[in-house]
Amino acid sequence: MTTAKIDPNEVLVDCQSVWKIFGKSAPAAMDAVAQRGLTKTQILQEYSCVVGVSDVSLQIRRGEIFCIMGLSGSGKSTLIRLLNKLITPSAGKVFVKGKDLSALSAAQLREVRARHIGMVFQSVALLPNRTVLENTAFGLEVQGVGRAARYKVAESALAKVGLSEWSSRYPNELSGGMQQRVGLARVITADPEVILMDEPFSALDPLIRRQLQDEFRQLTKELGKSAVFITHDLDEAIRIGDRIAIMKDGVIIQVGTAEEIVLNPADDYVAEFVAGISRLHLVKAHSVMTPVEPFKAANPACDISRLLRTVPGADINELIGLTMKSKRDALAVVDNGVVVGIITPRDLLRGVQGIPKEFAVSPAAITLEAST
Repeated sequence: MTTAKIDPNEVLVDCQSVWKIFGKSAPAAMDAVAQRGLTKTQILQEYSCVVGVSDVSLQIRRGEIFCIMGLSGSGKSTLIRLLNKLITPSAGKVFVKGKDLSALSAAQLREVRARHIGMVFQSVALLPNRTVLENTAFGLEVQGVGRAARYKVAESALAKVGLSEWSSRYPNELSGGMQQRVGLARVITADPEVILMDEPFSALDPLIRRQLQDEFRQLTKELGKSAVFITHDLDEAIRIGDRIAIMKDGVIIQVGTAEEIVLNPADDYVAEFVAGISRLHLVKAHSVMTPVEPFKAANPACDISRLLRTVPGADINELIGLTMKSKRDALAVVDNGVVVGIITPRDLLRGVQGIPKEFAVSPAAITLEAST
């Protein structure tokens, strides 16, 4: 699969060959990796060091929600702390808006964190002796913004997350979901371009969790923010993310859209992860459609102009509904007025199973009963 070139101006965070090794002999272990190519197990055996993140390269684009998904111990929470240098890399570089974090002074790094890359932790980290409004305005207070000005911005942020009436309350008076909203409002108030979210909703009840997931995605898109969202739940990653990175043992196994990962898992580990994911709202027409010419060759009597039409972005569930309404056994996929593919019942079954077109039966082998 080819990847389109990305405009450098659209990359807000650029992580280049980043490593993090924990332990007293971490520098020596890192040298051994560079010189001898030691594995994670060998580093543990020879140096009593643990590899948290191993040679990770990724880019966070402007306006996207990038989910990093992995099980406990996969390195995802270590990685997100490397993106704003809460943890210093053992090797490699992280750039935020073109600035190499390793080259910044302490004051410059604080400036980057305050203005460009904010963070919301699972534990929220609200100050118990401050009101909701004071907590929300805290980031601007650190930046030296005056009381009246920062409270005005904080009140606006609280309104966006539906907590205007709770501004004078204290954190212990709020539910877990409400506390998470305050944490999000605090980040919004500081107005960074990138928001880092480390499993912020994992401790919440399923219903509240889904509600906050939807609210977070909608709000992030409305404000034009980028976000890095850590989760151990693939369903959550699919629900929220524009792109997903799957981690295991400190390594990024695969990066792609949810559809790309489900249809083309990089290995058995990823395939096992996505095995139970419903494809109905995930797989789109463009991923399973039969090309027009092979379809015509196999079905010369079928009048394509009379087929019910759909679009490349229609999901499998929608395509099934259209097929049931149609009097014919196929749908025409139209893009900019041009028929670019045909959806057959076989294509729909491939979509439900999560089998991409390039691994399916040759389109020339497909035959339909002519419907004229």
